[in-house]
Amino acid sequence: MTESEGGVVTLEMSGSRCPLPLLGAKRLLDDLPNGQTMVLISDCPGTADDLRSWASFTGYEVFQMESLNGRRTAYSIRRRDCTAGSHGNVVLDMRGAACPGPILEAHRVLLGMQPGEVLALLSNCPGSPSDVAAWTDNASVTLLDRFETAPGDYEFYLRRL
Repeated sequence: MTESEGGVVTLEMSGSRCPLPLLGAKRLLDDLPNGQTMVLISDCPGTADDLRSWASFTGYEVFQMESLNGRRTAYSIRRRDCTAGSHGNVVLDMRGAACPGPILEAHRVLLGMQPGEVLALLSNCPGSPSDVAAWTDNASVTLLDRFETAPGDYEFYLRRL
């Protein structure tokens, strides 16, 4: 990781296979202020699709892609301004809460959301992955994606139907 003039952070992930470039970018972006740009450099052919899909239901945007030497691509990414409210996404941080607390609270929050809106549930409860899987198999909510951002730390992206 390097920071150039103007505050743009660059993350070089060439040689890493998907989904590692996305996970590396996500981890770094979480620590950047709203609106700050990060450039992810990757040579994995699936990175573009991973980033587009991920950005479509999170608070991030990929606003520029530039080919570098025909093999690598530089993706410019930034967090959208959360105050804009353009996507109606909600983040529920339940780290530190034991199961079934994260699921119960996520269910309560989703009931107050509009159909189609996305809830990002953060949890470090070891039972969360199996609880979320069982819940989304039998409920009016869809699991869009799941990331283990660090060992035992999970992010679940849930869409209300």
